[in-house]
Amino acid sequence: MPERRTVALVTLGCARNEVDSEELAGRLEADGWELVEDAEDADVAVVNTCGFVDAAKKDSVDALLEANDLKGHGRTRAVVAVGCMAERYGKELAEALPEADGVLGFDDYADISDRLQTILSGGIHAAHTPRDRRKLLPISPAERQEAGAAVALPGHGPADLPEGVAPASGPRAPLRRRLDGSPVASVKLASGCDRRCSFCAIPSFRGSFISRRPSDVLNETRWLAGQGVKEIMLVSENNTSYGKDLGDIRLLESLLPELAEVDGIERVRVSYLQPAEMRPGLIDVLTSTPKVAPYFDLSFQHSAPGVLRAMRRFGDTDRFLELLDTIRSKAPEAGVRSNFIVGFPGESEADLAELERFLNHARLDAIGVFGYSDEEGTEAATYDDKLDQDVVAERLAHVSRLAEELVSQRAEERVGQTVHVLVESVDEEGVHGRAAHQAPETDGQVLLTSGAGLNAGHMVEAKVVGTEGVDLVAEPLRGTLAWSEEAGR
Repeated sequence: MPERRTVALVTLGCARNEVDSEELAGRLEADGWELVEDAEDADVAVVNTCGFVDAAKKDSVDALLEANDLKGHGRTRAVVAVGCMAERYGKELAEALPEADGVLGFDDYADISDRLQTILSGGIHAAHTPRDRRKLLPISPAERQEAGAAVALPGHGPADLPEGVAPASGPRAPLRRRLDGSPVASVKLASGCDRRCSFCAIPSFRGSFISRRPSDVLNETRWLAGQGVKEIMLVSENNTSYGKDLGDIRLLESLLPELAEVDGIERVRVSYLQPAEMRPGLIDVLTSTPKVAPYFDLSFQHSAPGVLRAMRRFGDTDRFLELLDTIRSKAPEAGVRSNFIVGFPGESEADLAELERFLNHARLDAIGVFGYSDEEGTEAATYDDKLDQDVVAERLAHVSRLAEELVSQRAEERVGQTVHVLVESVDEEGVHGRAAHQAPETDGQVLLTSGAGLNAGHMVEAKVVGTEGVDLVAEPLRGTLAWSEEAGR
């Protein structure tokens, strides 16, 4: 009888990392590893790290150290780092953090089982030497699909894999194994990014933009529906570029209706949209297609034109407001969220006032605010006109307070509206879910005033009757699924 091998996956960072973890889980389970939820119950704890900003990197290191503390006190014998931080720093991370028994890059994912077995057996797998992954694919997007087959692209596992490679979950099982029972799952639409924002290092370790084929996205969505998923969220570094390397920059517009028609799927959500790449046809599809959420995760970052140009981005306050007006003219209740950086090198008081002008008029449902800090390997790190860190901290606190006030006001505007809520949890704390304008974890939630007959995965029509900050309180409407005899069984 084969020796029992157990592994736990600890995931940090964004939804893209969650997809990558489920691909690793699929590969490991297919090779006989037993997946366990808690690191203390695993022979190997695999930490899928985030390498985006300093705070995320610190969280990743803390998670690795926490997992290392389990060694000698339970079953855990090895701790392995994977993910963006491991890919970005490789040998440097291995030398700085000897508590990690292995540091594996994206190129190791296809052989993850062998890598973990080697480490578990006391062997050493040398940490990789980081490289600029943008150079692994042709400059021309049209030439990337064929070349991409030889490049590691986490989360791009195809469907219909040979028997024994994918989990035995059906004829269209992707290279993926779900790690929770949530009715929501992310699906990777693409990987990498061709934009060169001066503050962002992601393209250097995630590579150039490459789309997944629509058939793989559709097959994975069908498989997820068979696993009980009701909402899929399409993720990548930049969804508005989808299809440009497949010969059709408007491919997302034709794919969305097909995804919405998959049996069992109740909602399709698109994240990570670039304002400068938004086009009328995409806005039309996002605001008018049944089951596609009128949801716009727009990466504005700032609104003062001088700061945006220094960021190597486009737009300004008035153009951004015009884009929002266009969206709301087609879907008045559309959800919009965005992130912003304050204290960017050269940001003046007038620039900050311009950002405040935008925020005060934009009526955003969710706002993330970050203070600028140098990110190694980026162009902005070489800029001379840096602001004092005390100034950055002061501006961050000021804009964060404004953002909190504005999103609360926006939530209050929704009182009296009817929303469709996907129930995500039913417990002693109540019945919680999300409306179409709320993405998982980032945009608040809805507390339902009654949960009779409800379970996670039910879609409920409800009337908003109150707010708690950015969160909504809503009363289910009788005659909807929440009150049907079928739902109560």
